[in-house]
Amino acid sequence: MVRGRISRLSVRDVRFPTSLGGHGADAMHTDPDYSAAYVVIETDAEDGIKGCGITFTLGKGTEVDWSRKGRGAPGDSGRPKRGVGLVGQAGGKACLEVTCGHEILQKGQIGKKEREKQMLAQGYPAYTTSCAWLGYSDDTLKQLCAQALKDGWTRFKVKVGADLQDDMRRCQIIRDMIGPEKTLMMDANQRWDVPEAVEWMSKLAKFKPLWIEEPTSPDDILGHATISKALVPLGIGIATGEQCHNRVIFKQLLQAKALQFLQIDSCRLGSVNENLSVLLMAKKFEIPVCPHAGGVGLCELVQHLIIFDYISVSASLENRVCEYVDHLHEHFKYPVMIQRASYMPPKDPGYSTEMKEESVKKHQYPDGEVWKKLLPAQEN
Repeated sequence: MVRGRISRLSVRDVRFPTSLGGHGADAMHTDPDYSAAYVVIETDAEDGIKGCGITFTLGKGTEVDWSRKGRGAPGDSGRPKRGVGLVGQAGGKACLEVTCGHEILQKGQIGKKEREKQMLAQGYPAYTTSCAWLGYSDDTLKQLCAQALKDGWTRFKVKVGADLQDDMRRCQIIRDMIGPEKTLMMDANQRWDVPEAVEWMSKLAKFKPLWIEEPTSPDDILGHATISKALVPLGIGIATGEQCHNRVIFKQLLQAKALQFLQIDSCRLGSVNENLSVLLMAKKFEIPVCPHAGGVGLCELVQHLIIFDYISVSASLENRVCEYVDHLHEHFKYPVMIQRASYMPPKDPGYSTEMKEESVKKHQYPDGEVWKKLLPAQEN
């Protein structure tokens, strides 16, 4: 049923100066400003229905010529995305409630109600990346890690890849703080070539990481397979996928046995349908989906996908966990809810992409209040 015609389209460059606090810094992106191309499609429908979409970047990526977005360089600090998530609020349901017919989904109907109740009561397990950005001092790392432990977090991810001795020191700090029983992950953000990744992680294996994330170029499928073959005997899995821009790349990674943990990104892939096709492939290959999140709104979006995956596709929480980063949620109209280190199911209509208009105006680049103050200071 047609609800109305498009009456207005707006696209705004929204940037948050996260680089000032070292938030988001990793081995490839040392001074990122978490940003987004924020799209709103309004209609003339009587109920005011509209669609909101986000394309996450690290600042410069928002300036990319969108007719050439598919040729963005993976290592560019601007991090241009290759897919745009645009979802409306029609139907008055949270996005995760929408299903489609398929053999895997039909099997997923068995026990579905019980899994829905479980999610509503307990939520989907998460891990935190907020403690250990490369831009943080050791004191900040310790402080944030101690607070996360106090808040009930049991799974932690640390950024690595810039300097081996620095990695050894920081991983030792975190492992000492969280103890041997809690889970530690590592993320190199594409920094290494294949032999370097194997050598580097062989030395970090003493800290018992569950996985190494993006050990090399995201386009090097056979390289990931080689790294996987070398590290799995050390008890280290390969996690990747946040830079994969379509289901074909994921199919090749799965066929090549190049990963043990599949990481969809709610903005990198072309909205909901492309993500769902990857969830179904992961189920076929019995590889757990552990989504990438954080940035601007990625947690808000991906919560729908991963809870849907558990309820209707995978029907399992074994080796499954979703990333959480505690930045910028206050700028969203329907922010993600975390309780007991778990994502609680969203209940508001849509894909949770709608931002607060006040935040958009304040952080619009380069004319928003925040940037009018910062840009002259940076130029000086």
